[in-house]
Amino acid sequence: MKKINYKNIFNLNTKTILVVGGAGLIGTEVTKGFISLGANVIVLDNNKQKLSNMKKKINTKSLKTIHFDIKKKNEVSKKFVKIIKSLPRIDVYVNCSYPRTDDWFNNSFNKISYNSLKKNLDLHLVSYSWLSKEIANYMRKRKIKGTIINFASIYGLVGQNLNIYNKTSMKENMTYSIIKGGIINLTKQLASYYGKYNIRVNTISPGGIKGHVAGKSNKQDKKFVKQYNSQVPLKRMAEANEIVGAVIFLSSDASSYVTGSNIIVDGGWLAI
Repeated sequence: MKKINYKNIFNLNTKTILVVGGAGLIGTEVTKGFISLGANVIVLDNNKQKLSNMKKKINTKSLKTIHFDIKKKNEVSKKFVKIIKSLPRIDVYVNCSYPRTDDWFNNSFNKISYNSLKKNLDLHLVSYSWLSKEIANYMRKRKIKGTIINFASIYGLVGQNLNIYNKTSMKENMTYSIIKGGIINLTKQLASYYGKYNIRVNTISPGGIKGHVAGKSNKQDKKFVKQYNSQVPLKRMAEANEIVGAVIFLSSDASSYVTGSNIIVDGGWLAI
């Protein structure tokens, strides 16, 4: 049996980590968590202002930021490869990006258009799939025992609870569930194929998180929040920093025999 120093299984000092969407709501907290544990982090994000603010707030040589727009086909198909080839090593890859169209809020069954469905699948599910494949091949060619972490959602596992939208301006989103369900199974397929190369691939599926509403505004509807909380055993939404522990676990040697899994961080939503 291989001897393990349990004091060091969460040690990230020797890790170089690439985070796509690293200046977003979850990505910022994930980046801060990695930096605090001694990792070298490269953040890719399409928001130049947020990247600049991040560099100022996290003033360390361990952080590098690169402007990268996952919504642009050429950046996904060409620029990403150039970026990863320019780096001496990537041990961990995390994708917590959330690309979407301007009409994202209209992706309900009653309002969605064919073009919006098609474009959002391309922007989100296809980009997640392609970047995962590219980073896995990068790790395989360099013989890195790497880790890939993608972000899905509880709504990739179950249908949306329509009761929480009653008497609010919010609606169900058919495209979101399709995308997140696809990411969960993408992880299983990647894990199955790349396991022989000692590359682990896992998914994290958060429940509701306090923050802005994608495609609508910067504030969550108070009635929606109240109705959402009533369905959760812990009776509240998550703070973005409460997702970080699961990311650190999957990035470290503590999860050395975990692959093809989906870690649910939802306050018990799926337990009932």
